[in-house]
Amino acid sequence: MKSLREFVVSALVGGIFIVVPVYLAIVLLLKGMQSAARLVKPFAAMLPDGLPAEGVLSLLLVLLVCFVVGAAVRTRAGRAARERMERLPGYGLLRSLTQRLAGDTAESAWQPAMAEIEDALVPAFIIEALADGRYTVFVPSIPTPFAGAVYVLGRERVHPVDVPFTQAVRAISRWGSGTGELVAAMRERSSTPVAPSAT
Repeated sequence: MKSLREFVVSALVGGIFIVVPVYLAIVLLLKGMQSAARLVKPFAAMLPDGLPAEGVLSLLLVLLVCFVVGAAVRTRAGRAARERMERLPGYGLLRSLTQRLAGDTAESAWQPAMAEIEDALVPAFIIEALADGRYTVFVPSIPTPFAGAVYVLGRERVHPVDVPFTQAVRAISRWGSGTGELVAAMRERSSTPVAPSAT
């Protein structure tokens, strides 16, 4: 019975993290197409009646805008504009979270970790490294991964673990079931010998 419950919760959480970003992307695409429909209506009227011209032209316009924005952020002015956007409260953190959900392990924010809080080890996420060497960590509440508390801890009390973001979230949403894998990954990482630097 317990294994069935864990399977259901695990499958549900895994499905949510796949379906929700896809759903939001589709909703935004459809909203963009609705806005673009007013612009393309005069051009759609010039095409044969049998074609779904308005929908096709709206989709092409939205894709063109996405392409132009994607190309623009590769320019110097575009990079400067993106850096200004990243200063907006919450934008950078939300982008980092989205990249983590998409499986981007190179992203530094939301790195799964085990943190020492009082006399206990707790699952946590590293949000940022401070200039003084400490970490800002988010310790989620159980079983809600995106509600919890923020701590600033010394590096010796924060142990990054090499596991996928979704695996850490799954352990939290399952009331801690699966945390043993996080602890094992922490011990494996801490026992890995550091290669001597070249002199």
